[in-house]
Amino acid sequence: MTTGMVTAILEDSVVIDNGVFQLTLSNPGGIIRGIQYHGIENLLELNNKDLNGGYLTFLLFKLFWDLNWSEAGSTKTRGKFDTIEGTSLRVIVETEEQVELSFTRTWDPSVQGEQAPLTIDRRFVMLRGSTGFYSYAIFEHSEDFPGFNLNTTRIAFMLRKDKFHYMAIADDRQRYMPLPDDRLPGRGQQLAYPEAVLLVDPVEPEFKGEVDDKYQYSCENKDNQVHGWICFDPPVGFWQITPSNEFRNGGPFKQDLTSHVNPTTLAIFVTSHYAGEDLILKFQPGEIWKKVFGPVFIYLNSVSDANDAFSLWSDAKEQMKKEVESWPYSFVASDDFPNSNQRGAVRGKMLVHDRCISKDAIPAKAAYVGLAPPGDDGSWQRESKGYQFWTTADENGYFAINDIRTADYNLYAWVPGFIGDYKCEIVLTITPGCDIDVGELTYEPPRNGPTLWEIGIPDRTAAEFYVPDPNPMYINKLYVNHPDRFRQYGLWERYTDLYPDKDLVYTVGVSDYRKDWFYAQVTRRIGDNSYKSTTWQIKFNIITVDEGGTYTLRLALASAHNSELQVRVNDSDADPPLFSTGVIGADNAIARHGIHGIYWLFNVDIPAAQLMQGENTIYLTQAKSSSPFQGIMYDYLRLEGPSPINSYT
Repeated sequence: MTTGMVTAILEDSVVIDNGVFQLTLSNPGGIIRGIQYHGIENLLELNNKDLNGGYLTFLLFKLFWDLNWSEAGSTKTRGKFDTIEGTSLRVIVETEEQVELSFTRTWDPSVQGEQAPLTIDRRFVMLRGSTGFYSYAIFEHSEDFPGFNLNTTRIAFMLRKDKFHYMAIADDRQRYMPLPDDRLPGRGQQLAYPEAVLLVDPVEPEFKGEVDDKYQYSCENKDNQVHGWICFDPPVGFWQITPSNEFRNGGPFKQDLTSHVNPTTLAIFVTSHYAGEDLILKFQPGEIWKKVFGPVFIYLNSVSDANDAFSLWSDAKEQMKKEVESWPYSFVASDDFPNSNQRGAVRGKMLVHDRCISKDAIPAKAAYVGLAPPGDDGSWQRESKGYQFWTTADENGYFAINDIRTADYNLYAWVPGFIGDYKCEIVLTITPGCDIDVGELTYEPPRNGPTLWEIGIPDRTAAEFYVPDPNPMYINKLYVNHPDRFRQYGLWERYTDLYPDKDLVYTVGVSDYRKDWFYAQVTRRIGDNSYKSTTWQIKFNIITVDEGGTYTLRLALASAHNSELQVRVNDSDADPPLFSTGVIGADNAIARHGIHGIYWLFNVDIPAAQLMQGENTIYLTQAKSSSPFQGIMYDYLRLEGPSPINSYT
């Protein structure tokens, strides 16, 4: 039987005990010192100072919220780490049913250059009888604060390395993990970047020859709801549950870290991962801004029989569903976190009309529909300062978005199977209790004429293209015969293996994009630390050229990293090219085992005079060549004829 809440505030610590587990934090810093549960004195690792390989470059034998920031004007995505230790403690709620503590740090000019110019109020909430605790934070930039860049903020937990050896982030993405010691010099060999380590002499021989890289366990925000670790002696689970994406940056398809070796579990709120500088929060001097990150739930569970330990994952998923159903939480004791009756709702029906597919508009089945701060088409994927709210339309195109915070928003959407982004030009003002019916909204994707040919599927990823087998020297066993085969290390190097002398040539009507279109147009290695740009060819036939018309090449990109895509038609040496993107992208999705990053759409007009009856060739050159990770991933390519067109194949 559980008892009431007990809170002990000591000189240098605070202990909260709800009869199920005990949480210890520093006073007034608010650093988590200990979690006592189910016979384990402390679930957290307090003795591991061997933090290597770029995993966490601060002292994580303390567990805490942290942020990474830079001075205004910086274009880098990494700066100074700030462990956000509080300077004052307040007891917000203390009853038999709930305790909520606030650890606040207020910025002043005396710490300029040492701390991020933010007032930060971190909260910890424990409920009676609950096997877990909640945490959230209120970040505020005031009118008298200087400008700066906020690169990252998160909560990091390092669990006991002698206890937690099994990690789970999805039904088909879970396994026994290597030890942190296996990454140390002598046992591990760093590969192309610090995060990726080849295990050459691991403690457990079964891991020998595998690659360990935290980015192999990344996950899209929309799917990143529960992940964590299982201990078998005693059988205990430690899980990080995120019930809402409203406070995360970059929208539902933004990818980020989950759990990884050490054993580490992260609650990510802001990073530039898989996006680059676009997702850094850049504040001007005096800019007024406030945002609530969280709450997230740290869930603990246990079973009596170690043979049932794997059931802890199933239980964690069930708990996640309960947390999602309870959002927005009613127990949060901050006016900055509105409850359900202080929020609004939007509903409607999404249609899509492509005149070359259907005479009439059709339901936008499975369309992703969301509200985000006002901006341009697709701006939501580069947005970090505000809140976002997303849903998926049903098979008839109907959608409903509930529990929206009060503010002004644009409504955005994209429809699987169609290129481009939709934006409703009307700004929606959400007020408490509102229920806005926007009626029928119709998206008309870019289209000038009928399709002559297409390559790929417009789904914003490169997953449908050819993903090669990894080099046998660099295997992660989890992803052998796995749907996410693209998460293996070093796949970019396989392009040079497959095309050592000449580049990819794709023949429309003969080639199969699932087998013949490499998943990423990367550089070719031509020596040690020496790379060459690559030019891919698309060969196709035109029976009759409409001499008075203009053809259109649609290039939808799933990712770009420090790349320049140039397009030429029937002349591989044309200077200047018919089209160039200029240097675009910094999402680093190729190196980080992603299948997409930021989405790009380019429309290239091809004058009929550049085409000929019979065989034609489009040359796609990725012109940058200073690293193996430079390149692009195509989502979809389509050539459209003039409208109307006389004859085509």
